[in-house]
Amino acid sequence: MRIQRLFLIISAFLLMKTEGFAENKVLAEKEVIKEISSEKVLPPSRDQLQMSFSPVVKKVTPAVVNIYAAKMVRSRTSPFLEDPIFRHFFGDIIPEEQPHARIQKSLGSGVIVRNDGLVITNLHVVNEAEEVKVVLNDGREFEADIIVKDQRTDVAALKLRRKDKKELPHLDIRDADELEVGDVVLAVGNPFGLGQTVTMGIVSGLARTQVGIDDFRSLIQTDAAINPGNSGGPLVTLDGKVVGINTAIFSNSGGSIGIGFAIPSNLLVPIIASADHGGKIKRVWAGITMQNVDQEIAKALGLEKISGIIVKAVFDNSPAKKAGIEVGDLILELNGHEVKNETAFRFRIASIKEGSSVKVKLQRKGIVLEKDLILETPPDFDGNKQVRLVGRHPLSGAVVIGLSPAVASELGMGFGGGGVVILSVTAGSPASFAGFMPGDVVLKINDAEIKTVGDIEQNLKRSKRGWIIVSRRGESVRRLIVENG
Repeated sequence: MRIQRLFLIISAFLLMKTEGFAENKVLAEKEVIKEISSEKVLPPSRDQLQMSFSPVVKKVTPAVVNIYAAKMVRSRTSPFLEDPIFRHFFGDIIPEEQPHARIQKSLGSGVIVRNDGLVITNLHVVNEAEEVKVVLNDGREFEADIIVKDQRTDVAALKLRRKDKKELPHLDIRDADELEVGDVVLAVGNPFGLGQTVTMGIVSGLARTQVGIDDFRSLIQTDAAINPGNSGGPLVTLDGKVVGINTAIFSNSGGSIGIGFAIPSNLLVPIIASADHGGKIKRVWAGITMQNVDQEIAKALGLEKISGIIVKAVFDNSPAKKAGIEVGDLILELNGHEVKNETAFRFRIASIKEGSSVKVKLQRKGIVLEKDLILETPPDFDGNKQVRLVGRHPLSGAVVIGLSPAVASELGMGFGGGGVVILSVTAGSPASFAGFMPGDVVLKINDAEIKTVGDIEQNLKRSKRGWIIVSRRGESVRRLIVENG
């Protein structure tokens, strides 16, 4: 091997001596590098030493903004004064204290995605803010309005208040499905308020769901340094396109340890589209309830690996029903993308526009089939609206709404055929002391089925014998008995 390499180098040297020295020198260098590329070698030229991401950075940074949000909060001197149990026992002897108002500020990043001044950032950066200021890389400052809030993805859209109509620098969105583990990415933002900063890393993992973040988000993991203040900034590829929005880090200290997460760009599409329609995000549904495949199910179906979802129910007049999907079908892929579990299925559906056709690969009784699923927006009940329950009953203090397919989709819950879902519970209320929590679904009261808010109000009227309330929390069913004293 050494003799062959020596012979190649001598041949290259002789080739360089012949006519056309410069051209042959380059060819000779390429041949030598090709031959010994399996071993570590020094860079053969100055150009190799001067590799830089600066062209990408110059393209990206004009569209990345710093966001300053401020809101007024009221707090008391003593934390005990906010505790309902403390006030219950000592309320009469505690002097009333006026809450102190103070301004709470937060710092984050964002990216301009349209030349008319539409900015995408994290919702937690601007949520409940009374004043939002956006500062561009060139120093220009604008006030901004929050026009879209999406709790499910932690994404918000801002619109800059501008007098002129000049086009602003912006970045295009790239399909995050094109990413592969090992791809180089850049994270841009304003960590710790130091000013705009760029960090480089690789994609460490895709479809991360078990990171302590709720809902259908299937996150991109990267080792590019993401620190406080980077939230809302873009994760970009080397062509200068946005593939994600930096949203969280995994850290015990609050600083970056090389494990960061970004919201895939696929989920930005419906949010950007809703910016021109009053901020109402239209999401689609398939019209099924599902179950993850576990080891026992995989063995029974003869699967080589634990992957896919089992269809437990198909609702009438739903997209799934129209597509011919049946109870017991094993869904394996959507548009060629593997569906590993229920979270992956919800993510794929959430990133698809209304009216789009989706290729569903499924297995039915051992036979692999393909179905065309045309997605629609989920229906709602007529007159369905939020109601705060009041009165002398165990659910007093809860805000509820009928669990229609539309409400279930908006809340990121499975639609199990009805019920009334609890949206919030007032601290210290009867509903709070009874143990009810947001997300609980009331199914029955005194053996009467609950399907609408009207049903729950009718059956909560004062009862001589009390109440038996059946509710669902996740996969668990709870039965509460309250005697009327």
